[in-house]
Amino acid sequence: MPRVKGGTVTRKRRNRVLKLAKGYYGSKHALFKTAKQQVMKSGQYAYRDRRQKKREFRKLWIARINAAARLNDISYSRLMHGLKLAGIEVNRKMLADLAVNDAKGFASLADQAKSALK
Repeated sequence: MPRVKGGTVTRKRRNRVLKLAKGYYGSKHALFKTAKQQVMKSGQYAYRDRRQKKREFRKLWIARINAAARLNDISYSRLMHGLKLAGIEVNRKMLADLAVNDAKGFASLADQAKSALK
């Protein structure tokens, strides 16, 4: 049986890594060893940041809700507690959208939260 060398398989694997590294700075897009290291690190960053993105958006929504709530003379925590007591189930993403795009609608929710606290 003849000996089979793995040249095509190796080249295909290396080209797959180099294709993933396209656009990287310096030798990271041209040399296999550095490209492989950077592709692996980039994958770690991508995995980590898919989770961090959720945290960052929640922080942004809370900041927007708090700013709008204080314009309506109530703190963020009291607003959220009041909404819960009033039986209003609106998530933070929708509340933040209301705070930015519909000030009157947000004000009515804030009023309902205030009345539920009393």
